[in-house]
Amino acid sequence: MSKKIKKKITDAKTTNTQKSNNDKTVAKKAIVMGTDKKRHFPLIAVILSAVFIAGGVYYAVNSGKSSASYDKSNLSMNSTASKVTYPVGLFDDNKARHYVYKGNDVTIKYFILKSSDGIIRAAYDACDVCWPAGKGYYQDGDFMVCRNCGRRFASVLVNEVQGGCNPAPLKRRIEGDQLVIDIIDILEGKQYFNFAGKV
Repeated sequence: MSKKIKKKITDAKTTNTQKSNNDKTVAKKAIVMGTDKKRHFPLIAVILSAVFIAGGVYYAVNSGKSSASYDKSNLSMNSTASKVTYPVGLFDDNKARHYVYKGNDVTIKYFILKSSDGIIRAAYDACDVCWPAGKGYYQDGDFMVCRNCGRRFASVLVNEVQGGCNPAPLKRRIEGDQLVIDIIDILEGKQYFNFAGKV
């Protein structure tokens, strides 16, 4: 083998060794300085995962919270000591209205709506199953939807079907142009709003 070829082989080995050493040095420096490109993907993935998890937890905690606008008066509309009354025409728009009755030791929530068949219906904002969550119902078109489990109930079945996750019926009657609910009937739903020890 000629001296020229040996020199070229030696020079090539030296160059490769120097290049390899330079690459290792650059890689070590990148790791120390935090600029290692290979490490960005796992960090970004961890951050994005944390954001999605936090968003999911926030949604789960807050999605069920009631956004219903409650009438906060102790006795809603025109009232006496024994009953609450509402003008029948108030419900002509078929929109569910949520109310609150505040007794001495309990706050009871209920809603009233005129269903698609023209009947004014009333129910506690609670049911036999999901009441411990304290979330109640919201209206979606012709349905009342449980904020806790998502089940949907046709407006025409409110006050007709009870048990399970159906809105618990609340007695009501019409006298002339007034919808009347007796306070004693409102208090019948007290068990749905006793959250002591449920939190």
